[in-house]
Amino acid sequence: MQHNQKSYTVEEALQKLMHYCAYRDRSQKEVEDKLDNMKMIPEAKEQIIISLMQEGFLNEERFARSFVRGKFRIKKWGRVKIIQELKKRGISSPIIKLGLSEIKESDYRQTLYELAEKKLEKIKEPNAYKKKGKLADHLLRKGYESTLVFDCINDLTD
Repeated sequence: MQHNQKSYTVEEALQKLMHYCAYRDRSQKEVEDKLDNMKMIPEAKEQIIISLMQEGFLNEERFARSFVRGKFRIKKWGRVKIIQELKKRGISSPIIKLGLSEIKESDYRQTLYELAEKKLEKIKEPNAYKKKGKLADHLLRKGYESTLVFDCINDLTD
């Protein structure tokens, strides 16, 4: 059984990865995984990653910032979930902190309250205690900090 996998020169791989990174910001780990899939040797991988960084195609801080903006604005994720996902992608704590600076505190709280109000309307639960529990579960799954979640729920249900 023969596997016909294309082999790439360093130049071809670099071109391919430039397109990959230009399409949307990528983390270094995503680029390394892509190079592994392309069966590139460690020396070539290192050379390509350095080139991508020098040419501005690969930038962890820019990746973290755009990731945070996207997940917060579009998916309405909280900081807890965003941090978990960035860690999974091999982003360091200082860079995660820089990324999180993209979220204004006032927008963050407003989004939490909007999510909570929207969800509260949909919960068909007569028991007030269970209703609060379902709302809390939803907001915690979205990645909001428990202290903020409980403050929000108390504000909305009292």
